[in-house]
Amino acid sequence: MAEVSAKLVKELRDKSGAGFMECKKALVDAGGDLAAAEVALRKRGVAIAQKKSGRAANEGVVGSYIHAGAKLGVLVEVNCESDFVARTDDFQQLVKDIAMQIAAADPQYITREQVPAEIVDKERQIQRDRALQEGKPAAVVDRIVDGRMGKFYEEIVLVDQPFVKDPSTTIASLLQTTIARLGENMAIRRFQRFKVGEDS
Repeated sequence: MAEVSAKLVKELRDKSGAGFMECKKALVDAGGDLAAAEVALRKRGVAIAQKKSGRAANEGVVGSYIHAGAKLGVLVEVNCESDFVARTDDFQQLVKDIAMQIAAADPQYITREQVPAEIVDKERQIQRDRALQEGKPAAVVDRIVDGRMGKFYEEIVLVDQPFVKDPSTTIASLLQTTIARLGENMAIRRFQRFKVGEDS
C-alpha cells in the first residue's frame, strides 16, 4: 500500500472538500496520483448524490447576493432535507456561491429540462445551418451540432455553467460534492436576478 504525505492529503482536501480519511484512501488507491484521486472522489460524490436524489428536500434557505454598487442583486432558494444541514456553514457557503454565480453568469434556467423545446429546436436548427454553411461534411454535422448545443446550455443553464470561482468545475459538480459531503439531497429551487433599469 502506497504511503501518502499529509501535505498531499491536505492539497486534495482543499481541492475537493472531501473528508481527511476519504482523501487519504483515494490517494492510496491512486498510488499518490493527485489528479486520479480527485477523479475518483468526484465519481464517488456523483454516485452518492445520485443515491440521495430521490429523497425529498423541503428545508433550506433563501440566499442573496448584492453586487458592489447595489445595481445588481440575486435571490435564490436552495433546498436540503433538514433544518440542521440548512444552518451549516457548508450549506450557507453553497447558497452564497450559487447566488454569486447567478449574478455573474446570468443563467435563464436551472436545468436543461426547463428550457422550452421550441428554444432548443430553434438553436439546434441555427447550429445545423451554420455547420452546413461552413461546408462541414454531412456525416459529422450532428456531432458538431451536439458540441455547440453543449456550449449553448453552458450559457443559459445554471447547473451546466462553469463555476465562476473555479471554472474547472460546474455548478452541478459543486452541488454533487456538497451533497456527498453533507449526506443530504439538495436542489436549487428558484431564483430571481435583479438589475437596475432592466425589466424582470
